[in-house]
Amino acid sequence: MDHDLSIRFQKLVKYLEKEFGKGIDETGLLFLIGVNELGRGAEKFSKREKMELIHVAICTLLEPYGNYRFIGRDNENWPHFELVDEIPELTKKEQEHLIKEAMLDYFVQNGYYREPLDIN
Repeated sequence: MDHDLSIRFQKLVKYLEKEFGKGIDETGLLFLIGVNELGRGAEKFSKREKMELIHVAICTLLEPYGNYRFIGRDNENWPHFELVDEIPELTKKEQEHLIKEAMLDYFVQNGYYREPLDIN
């Protein structure tokens, strides 16, 4: 992962820790995005639902890259996606870079976070 992205992502995490507490990691951010996309607010989720929320987050994050397309919501308001284009095989480092970049884009584009002008 390039140094610039690493610094930008660390600043996002610090910002979100003010709201959600210290120690939030990538999985926690995926869960948070999934809950946000579900749109029902904080509630108790089963282990299966937590995994589904993380899946919703990944689909949401990869939709702008053309890998998934939102197809609608079910009667419980869960978002559903279809795979449009296979995700190319990536190394662990490339996967981490893609997801962190997509998370930054998600929080900025939805108006939840504004990147500082000085990223260093």
